[in-house]
Amino acid sequence: MNILLAMIPAFFWGTTYAVSQFSLTDWPPLLLGALRALPAGLLLFAIKPTFLKKQDWWVLCRLGAINIAAFFSFIFIMAQTLPAAISGVGMLCVPVFAMLFHWAVSGGKPNPVQAFFAGLLIVLAWFLFDPSSISLNLIGLLAMLAAIMCIIIGSRITKSLGDRLHWWTILSWQLIIGGSLLSIAVLCHSFYSPAAYIKVVDEFSQNNAAGLLWIILLNTALGYSLYVWLLQRMSVVDFTFGGIANPVAGIVSGMLLLNEAFTLTQYLLMASMILTSLMPQIILIIKEKMIKNKYDTSTTMG
Repeated sequence: MNILLAMIPAFFWGTTYAVSQFSLTDWPPLLLGALRALPAGLLLFAIKPTFLKKQDWWVLCRLGAINIAAFFSFIFIMAQTLPAAISGVGMLCVPVFAMLFHWAVSGGKPNPVQAFFAGLLIVLAWFLFDPSSISLNLIGLLAMLAAIMCIIIGSRITKSLGDRLHWWTILSWQLIIGGSLLSIAVLCHSFYSPAAYIKVVDEFSQNNAAGLLWIILLNTALGYSLYVWLLQRMSVVDFTFGGIANPVAGIVSGMLLLNEAFTLTQYLLMASMILTSLMPQIILIIKEKMIKNKYDTSTTMG
C-alpha cells in the first residue's frame, strides 16, 4: 500500500515539465521557481510551525540555495527547453551520478551489481539522447546535469542534518529560504529584463492560474508533505519503486498535454531505462528473501 502512496508524489513531480510547458509557456524560470517554492513553504510552515536555532541558519541557507533555488530554476529551464518525456526519463540518471560522486569524494566503490546497471543505464541514455535520432536543446541538457548535481549535493547536506533537525523543519524552511532567494533574484532580473514579467502580468489567464495551483498545491505542498510522511513509514528501497511513476508521468503528460510523440525504438529505450534503474533494488529484495527463506528453513530443520 505504501508503494502505491509513494507513486503519488512521484507522479506529481513527473508532471512538472508538461504542465509548465502547457500552462506557463515562456514564463521566466526564476519566477516559476519562486512561485513554486515560497507559497508551498509558507503553507507547510502554517500547517506545522517550526523554528530554526541560530546555529542552523547557515546550513539551511546553503540547502535552500542548492536544493530549492538552483534546483527549481534548472527544472523549469528543462521544462521550457526539453520534451517532458525526456526530462522525466533523463532524471533516472541521478543514482549513476550519485554513485560516481560518492566514489570520487568518499572513495566508496559501487558493488558489481550497481556498477553493471549504472553502465547499462548510461549506454541506454547514450542511445536515447543520440543527436542523430532526436534533436535536444544543449541548454536543457546542461540544466538537467546541473539539476542532478543539485540533488546529489543537496542530499548530502540533508543527510548531515538528519540527527539535528526534524524532516518537516528541513523541508519547510528550505522551501521558504530557497523561495525567498528566488524572489530576490526575480526582483533583480525584472529590472534588467522587465518585458517578460510585464507579459506575464498582462496576459495572465485561467490556464496560468490552473498551472500554478497544480505546481504549488499538488506538485510541491502535497507532493513534498506526502514524501516526508512516507519516509517515516517505509524504506528507501520501497520508495524507489514508487518513484517509477515519475518518468511514466513525464511520458504520459507529455503525450496528453503537448502531443509529444517518439519512435517505437525511443519508447523502448525509455522503458528499458526505467526497468534498469529498478533492477538493483529488485535484485536486493530477491537476495534478502532468499536469505530469509534459507534461514527459516534451517531454523525449522534445527
